[in-house]
Amino acid sequence: MLSEADRKTAAGLLIEAQRSVTPTEQLDIRFPGIAIADSYAIQRETLAARLAQGARLRGHKIGLTSKAMQATAGISEPDYGYLLDDMFHADGESIAVERYIAPRVEVELAFVLSRPLRGPGATLFDVLDATAYVQPALELIDGRSRYPRRIVDNIADNAAAAGVVLGGRVIRPLELDLRRVGALLYRNAVIEESGVAAAVLGHPAMGVAWLANKLAQHGTELEAGHVILAGSFTRTVAVAAGDTIHADYGELGGIAVYFS
Repeated sequence: MLSEADRKTAAGLLIEAQRSVTPTEQLDIRFPGIAIADSYAIQRETLAARLAQGARLRGHKIGLTSKAMQATAGISEPDYGYLLDDMFHADGESIAVERYIAPRVEVELAFVLSRPLRGPGATLFDVLDATAYVQPALELIDGRSRYPRRIVDNIADNAAAAGVVLGGRVIRPLELDLRRVGALLYRNAVIEESGVAAAVLGHPAMGVAWLANKLAQHGTELEAGHVILAGSFTRTVAVAAGDTIHADYGELGGIAVYFS
């Protein structure tokens, strides 16, 4: 376990890496013995710093929801991060690649809550009952510490969350069988990835329930109006300047963004 001073130092390194668009050294190299509990504490330090600078918390993201990705990362459960107001982009927007170190995109579903959701004991049905609507989303991920890195680096680095694009058709949570929502992810008119939402813990709402129960350990709840990215059901796709990304969600519509 790290000291409070080391946790604050690590948070400062990640914040500076994001500001300068230059990755910092892997935290497990800089701070030998860093544990997952340290990583979440560092993440909370970076969040507190951003809120103190005037940013507004708009929600959370859930990552590493597939068993294959968890095995690769050496963990047995997902991870999570926060979403701030300046991380949101509009469908059709041009996004400057120069803001990011190693930008990539993932295909997800976003749950927008109509009322607070708090664990422990939150279930899939509690999530569906607390959700105002669900809509397609792209998550933009980035790495503020150098690759390759271990799970402790990923968690401390806000679970790699860097941006969100919401779009497509908004639906009520019981309007469709959310497990069967599929998507095709195109880069420059070529299909790079495809997937179905059931790949997220069997049902994408299960990720939201997991998060509510996890945050309850810190006395925190998911708030009304929060956007919750439930987890990717495709592998990541790297993007560069000049790329157009289009995610086709079938009857739920699509999302398109251009990277300049």
